Amino acid sequence: MSSAAEQEAVRAGTPAQRTGNGRPPLRTSVAPGQDHEPALPVGPVRPGTPMPLGARFRVGADGVAGTNFALWAGGAESVELCLFDEEGHERRSPLAETTHEIWHGFVPGVRPGQRYGFRVHGRWDPWTGARWNPAKLLLDPYARAVDGEFRLPPEVYGHVRDWPEQHVADTVRDGRDSAPYVPKGVVVHDDAPDDEWVDDRRPKTPWADSVIYELHVRGFTRQHPDIPQELRGTYAGLAHPAAIAHLTRLGVTAVELLPVHQFAHEDHLLRRGLKNYWGYNSIGYFAPHAGYAASGTAGQQVGEFRRMVRALHDAGIEVILDVVYNHTAEAGELGPTLSLKGIDNRGYYRLQDDARRYADYTGCGNTLHVVQPHVLRLITDSLRYWVTEMGVDGFRFDLAAALARSMHDVDMLSPFLAVIAQDPVLRRCKLIAEPWDVGSGGYQVGAFPPLWTEWNDRYRNAVRDFWRGALPDVRDLGYRLSGSSDLYAWGGRRPYASVNFITAHDGFTLRDLVSYERKHNEANGEGNRDGSGDNRSWHCGVEGESAEESVLALRRRQLRNLLTTLLLSTGVPMLVAGDEFGRTQRGNNNAYCQDNEISWVDWGLLAEPGWRALFDLTTRLIALRHAHPVLRRRAFFSGRAHSADGLRDLAWFTSRGTEMTERDWYAPAATLGMYLSGRDIPGRDAHGEPVEDDSFLVVLHAGDGTARFVLPGEPWAREYEVVVDTGMEAQDAPPGVVHPAGAVIPVAGRTVLLLRVRE
Repeated sequence: MSSAAEQEAVRAGTPAQRTGNGRPPLRTSVAPGQDHEPALPVGPVRPGTPMPLGARFRVGADGVAGTNFALWAGGAESVELCLFDEEGHERRSPLAETTHEIWHGFVPGVRPGQRYGFRVHGRWDPWTGARWNPAKLLLDPYARAVDGEFRLPPEVYGHVRDWPEQHVADTVRDGRDSAPYVPKGVVVHDDAPDDEWVDDRRPKTPWADSVIYELHVRGFTRQHPDIPQELRGTYAGLAHPAAIAHLTRLGVTAVELLPVHQFAHEDHLLRRGLKNYWGYNSIGYFAPHAGYAASGTAGQQVGEFRRMVRALHDAGIEVILDVVYNHTAEAGELGPTLSLKGIDNRGYYRLQDDARRYADYTGCGNTLHVVQPHVLRLITDSLRYWVTEMGVDGFRFDLAAALARSMHDVDMLSPFLAVIAQDPVLRRCKLIAEPWDVGSGGYQVGAFPPLWTEWNDRYRNAVRDFWRGALPDVRDLGYRLSGSSDLYAWGGRRPYASVNFITAHDGFTLRDLVSYERKHNEANGEGNRDGSGDNRSWHCGVEGESAEESVLALRRRQLRNLLTTLLLSTGVPMLVAGDEFGRTQRGNNNAYCQDNEISWVDWGLLAEPGWRALFDLTTRLIALRHAHPVLRRRAFFSGRAHSADGLRDLAWFTSRGTEMTERDWYAPAATLGMYLSGRDIPGRDAHGEPVEDDSFLVVLHAGDGTARFVLPGEPWAREYEVVVDTGMEAQDAPPGVVHPAGAVIPVAGRTVLLLRVRE
């Protein structure tokens, strides 16, 4: 190493900081470079208590108000609490008390609104996974609020980022202070009444009755014309009556919010002038993301989030959070030191046999070591906090298979799943798994235990392939339309274990699915290499936007087919915000870094007749689903006759009006009939009475030309009334046409018919 490089490495420290053979002494009161005591009216640190973790304001038995700070830092040599005044001046105080590796102290005079962080001292030895660096201010993993935005200059990296010898770049400790460049935790007053989220104030919608609506807090409200400008893009904007009115008019029962935990932007995005829009880069598991707060970031975001949840609950809408506990924003060995990496790198992250490197089952550089008790505690404490103190109703777990890994393999008896199953708070929540990760053996669709529902990508693939004419036969489609019993009919699981979706935040929007066959991600700055190339889409003859009316009409028909299929399928349907009226991302299928019109919902589309008609159809379909229990069954179909006339609860028909045979299932087919019987639906209603409903015949025709479909005769029906016909542009009122059983009816190319049975 050159002497110049050595001097650069230790410009703000000592050789001991570089080599790891020692550590700088603790500093109390005034941080280096400051010429005066911070203006903080605080007293000397008292012992305090190790529980609860984080920063909790309280009034002691002696009447003294202050805040107790507690940080688990296994293996650390010492911990400093750092308090910041309004001008950013720092006061450091050692936490001298330790209990079971928890460093703690009570500081009189510290009140809500106080900004703080930690500095953790210990060995620097990356080859064994030790990456302590007291020059780096660390965010409290239990911080309830975060003030400031993460920037990523060289000072926030624990290692010397510009070290000339790249093969050891992450092994040289950087002694520069990161405090001016990182946000701070904020002490928050725990003012939620004990009974604020009692069960009778929650919608508690049964799984079978649920319709999920995935949305982005910022993107959903950013351009809404009826939301005040100052509230757009915020929690308060989502709580606004104009936003809630759309949700209630549509009829959805739950919103699934893209990540709202505090997150950071990746370095490679910042260097390209972009930011992380989706938020799958968490760094604060207790803090609502400050960038979505209209009321302020000194703790006000907590109350604003709670008010949003309360407003949604008052409208009968549940709140489900998309949570990212599989990795953090600290990335791999070349990533920044923001929190856990500097608290106990070896304790929080999965490391390879070469402990300098991280095990990466997420594709994001690191994986949380969930089998460690303190990591499992961090996650479950966070989950319980969002339920009991913030009021949310459930969670969708990003890359849930990574959480279910024991040492290496995915294990459905893993500590994480076992703890969730027995937790009296969490086992009552809605739990949704994204049942895969990027590691070996990570694809686990259908494998999660009872209590869990799953994103069913096999449903997505089968429906997309059918409507683009790419299914070799209809065997898989039959399973997907009827609840995916091949995946979920075990261990007491029910059809609602399947969250059916055709689109999600990741991939094409529904409109783009029928407008593009190739991804167009140039705006992301990665040479269009990012995003999946397997879109299973069909552009209806023209790539991208088109002015040809025939192309536009076909695309709108395909959208009606896709939405109708989704909302008539057994399972829990999930819509994506804006798909119900033609939102487009201009062919970008990986818009994670597009915080602009590419991602924001364009509410002006509702004023266009064609897109308004699509919205009207969607609301009708959701209303039909709510009105008819046969469309939201709580038990799988048996396929067996329940009466002397041979009528079964589920039957499949060819276009000839005959029941499907084994040969029919294996043959290519563009037309399929699905009969849903409303007789003898399993289960009873709230009064203990049998559940009975109308029966329906769903006809799906994906071929280009008109098909002749023979309506099944007795005992299936005497007459059939057309309820939905996706061949019609306008769906303002039911078509109302009645056909006798046995009639041969024309089904226009690429059409779904929903027919009510008249017996």
